[in-house]
Amino acid sequence: MPSRTYALFAEAIRHRKQILCMYDGYARALCPIILGHSDGEEKALTFQFGGDSRSGLPRGGEWRCLFLSKVTHAELRDGAWFTGSGHTRPQGCVEDVDLDANPESPYGKVASTG
Repeated sequence: MPSRTYALFAEAIRHRKQILCMYDGYARALCPIILGHSDGEEKALTFQFGGDSRSGLPRGGEWRCLFLSKVTHAELRDGAWFTGSGHTRPQGCVEDVDLDANPESPYGKVASTG
């Protein structure tokens, strides 16, 4: 059974909602793009557009791979949907993809919006 955090990230992808949360002690504002598992752990590929991190956050945001077990105080928020300027490489964050925000998903796991 998926965790509460996993369900919240799935809802965010399906409805194009932002997530505000804490991760590794830092407040983050992000849009989850891919959701699934790696080695049995819930993971998400996200685009972080606000907040901070141990390595800082570049202007314009950055792609982040999150272990959902380390996410706390997560909540949905309405707002613009950010996905960055694109990928130059295939993602390696999530091995077993359950949900993908990309309408042209190569994983066949596209989230329907509504």
